[in-house]
Amino acid sequence: MRSWPAPGGGRWVEVEPGRITRWVDGFTTRHGTPTTTAQPYGLLLTAPDGATAELHAPPGAPATPDVSGFAAAATTSRRIGLLLVRKGGVAVGVADGDTLTTSKVDTRYVQGRTAAGGWSQQRFARRRDNQAKAVLDEAADLAVRLLLPEASTLTALVTGGDRRSIDTVLADRRLAPLAALRAERLLDVPEPRHAVLLAAIPAAHAVHVLVRDPTSGT
Repeated sequence: MRSWPAPGGGRWVEVEPGRITRWVDGFTTRHGTPTTTAQPYGLLLTAPDGATAELHAPPGAPATPDVSGFAAAATTSRRIGLLLVRKGGVAVGVADGDTLTTSKVDTRYVQGRTAAGGWSQQRFARRRDNQAKAVLDEAADLAVRLLLPEASTLTALVTGGDRRSIDTVLADRRLAPLAALRAERLLDVPEPRHAVLLAAIPAAHAVHVLVRDPTSGT
């Protein structure tokens, strides 16, 4: 379980789906029995002392009215698409539960920035832009070949890497059915590799909890 500060106060906590009931029990022990309110993202727990916990459901999990239903939905096996894009490569895959059933990784060299003022700066910049465009074109083509035929079977498309690059890829008209499945969650991943794609599966399945403490706001 990892955590990190949330913009505007509080902290995010990443919880494995099978541990979410235990996490809520701990929250109850620390803050008192909370009231539970269904929200578009999942559930809002509000404790008697003012502490709150937003339980954000994993991508593709259905809405539920209570913690037991939330936990059951979070642990139910789902079929999701994965699209990871960064400057140096792309990885796409389909995960059936915890199993990666389809995958393809493509890495390409994209030249780094050059010092300003050099006589060849514009030439290098054009080359870099062309290299970056080739990565995005390849990402779109891979998504068309591997993910698009599976679109009707997927509960969500989970993306990771560089948001702007992913936005560009999914703007391809051919990928409209996949863009409609895109989850809000953006995975923070390094340059896409097969191992990174495998690690993206549990990250996509995890429950994200936004916790705010009543005393300090964090």
